[in-house]
Amino acid sequence: MVAFDEMTGMGSELRPAYDALDRWLKEAPPEMLALRRSQAELFFRRIGITFAVYGDEESTERLIPFDIIPRVLTKPEWSKLEKGLRQRVTALNMFLADVYGPKECLKAGIIPPDLVYRNACYQLEMVDFQVPHGIYCHIAGIDIVRVDADTFYVLEDNARTPSGVSYMMENREVMLRLFPELFATHRVAPVDNYPDQLLATLRSVAPRSASADPNICLLTPGQYNSAFYEHSFLADKLGVELVEGSDLLVKDDVVYMRTTQGPKRVDVIYRRIDDEFIDPLVFRGDSVLGVPGIIGAYKAGNVTLANAVGTGVADDKAVYSYMPEIVKFFTGEEPILKNVPTWRCREPEANAYVLDNLEKLVVKEVNGSGGYGMLVGPHANKAQIETFRRKLKAQPEGFIAQPTLALSTCPTFVASGVAPRHVDLRPYVLSGANGISCVPGGLTRVALKEGSLVVNSSQGGGTKDTWVIDA
Repeated sequence: MVAFDEMTGMGSELRPAYDALDRWLKEAPPEMLALRRSQAELFFRRIGITFAVYGDEESTERLIPFDIIPRVLTKPEWSKLEKGLRQRVTALNMFLADVYGPKECLKAGIIPPDLVYRNACYQLEMVDFQVPHGIYCHIAGIDIVRVDADTFYVLEDNARTPSGVSYMMENREVMLRLFPELFATHRVAPVDNYPDQLLATLRSVAPRSASADPNICLLTPGQYNSAFYEHSFLADKLGVELVEGSDLLVKDDVVYMRTTQGPKRVDVIYRRIDDEFIDPLVFRGDSVLGVPGIIGAYKAGNVTLANAVGTGVADDKAVYSYMPEIVKFFTGEEPILKNVPTWRCREPEANAYVLDNLEKLVVKEVNGSGGYGMLVGPHANKAQIETFRRKLKAQPEGFIAQPTLALSTCPTFVASGVAPRHVDLRPYVLSGANGISCVPGGLTRVALKEGSLVVNSSQGGGTKDTWVIDA
């Protein structure tokens, strides 16, 4: 399967967006590139930008490998993506408001009701509750893959607590420090205004009972969480307090933060804690990460949670397969961004086809994430295929399958020199009372192993700076 290369297309003819970068690569000595890569790694180590791998006994924290060759998108390419992202996130928010409210899409048969009602992320506590300003998914990370010059697919919707935006920002900072000569030859759209956009979004969704200057905090599970670096990074950039559950208390359905000057009311909480841990009085009673009574304060209209509780029903992979119909139903428009063709294994005919073609397909758990619980058929051995065959026969409703796409490649600096590696893209989309915004680009993830299609950091993937240029 031949992949589209974003630098050279389907052949050897250089695409115009990469003209200046190609000249620079041809002139740059390999030893200089190796030195800059070492400097970038040193920079990341010094600032402590690491992530944890759960279940890895050899190492609790790792650096995400950073590739020093940027991925380049043109302004027209980004404009098309941005328009599609706005449409999709609008539909996601309308879908969430509907399934927790009038349920018109279920009555119309757009999506099977059992996919919603039996979904582990569907929270009965949210039924008929009017979330502040009608917005459920304030921060979305939409994973995009490319297969040719004109075609982008949505691979999945991350509507709960999408991570990685700190790497997007730090990647740009490293590139600015190490390669000023490259920026001198390109007009690159900035990403450093993301914290300002995020803060404005959070302020805009404060409860109506809040003051004109709402108090905002970021709620983290703590230092042992895999994304704790990002939590502290964002709190610092936003200029808000980073808090754990024990730092907050609820009195008379109002949330307060403990301070040296006494309790201080909190109006908006950017939470990075999963639903089941956020309030032991409502969800898991054994949770020590959340805040007893916070759901009561939320439902009383005295605090806004971003993202809303229950948004996970929208990023389920089985629900994903209905997104084209969901977009059309709620917006009245044809989807701008396509879905990857998907077989729903819950349907007997689809499951029979998947079972007969496991060696050709990618099979995913509907609730899986991080590259886990997934079979990449063309790269799997017989034992792995047989394991998934048993799973599909025993619990077909727990899986979807997709064709193995030839993900686009970008030039990447690896041990053997500059070589193509497969990439995806996670743009970050913010939804507030004043509309939708997203910084140009996003986080490009790269599969560093030759031929690999798995870009997740937990599976050995790295990241790149993403440039949107005037071209």
